[in-house]
Amino acid sequence: MAAADHRKRQQSDGKLSWLCPFTKSILPAKRRLRLDPSNNLYFPYEPGKQAKSAIKIKNTSKSFVAFKFQTTAPKSCYMRPPGGILVPGESLIATVFKFIEQPENNEKPIDQKTKVKFKIISLKVKEGTDYVPELFDEQKDKVSIERTLKVVFLDPERPSPALDKLKRQLAQAEAATEAEKKPPVDTGPKVVGEGLIVDEWKERRERYLARQQVDAVDSVKQ
Repeated sequence: MAAADHRKRQQSDGKLSWLCPFTKSILPAKRRLRLDPSNNLYFPYEPGKQAKSAIKIKNTSKSFVAFKFQTTAPKSCYMRPPGGILVPGESLIATVFKFIEQPENNEKPIDQKTKVKFKIISLKVKEGTDYVPELFDEQKDKVSIERTLKVVFLDPERPSPALDKLKRQLAQAEAATEAEKKPPVDTGPKVVGEGLIVDEWKERRERYLARQQVDAVDSVKQ
């Protein structure tokens, strides 16, 4: 009876060992980034113009994470920044640019379809790693697909929560870009530097006066 139970356990363990790799392969990878919007990239529909979309990317993991944009239409689309490294808890708003073609077959503007898709991939990296696109080629087995984003057109003449949110994110992204262009205001260190110089001269003067006093006392004793 005990031998029969042992054989059953062996068979069961064998089935589990065969199933585990398969189960692991079909489970979705744990996401490192939180995207907002999470599934779509919204563009104001303006045929013949280059439209802009925005997406907030936040590192929700406890590790440094490199991310990178990919698109099925690199000739008509590009991203700013195209990739980067986020520290734990850090976020940024990326701007996505897309040239919008004129509609075909007299389709209504808002019904114009597009096959363009965007993908965001991520990679866990060590602190101090410099971002280069080749990181994702060198460690292909560790790259995760965070999300594949679909393009959704918005009517720029019709107010909507999605359009309002897009305008806010684009304004935030533009403000962040302008802030990076401005040189840092370097007033604090100069004041500290001057203070250090003054303190140094003060110490020299005090040492000089102290030596004079010592010399004067010695001369009196003599």
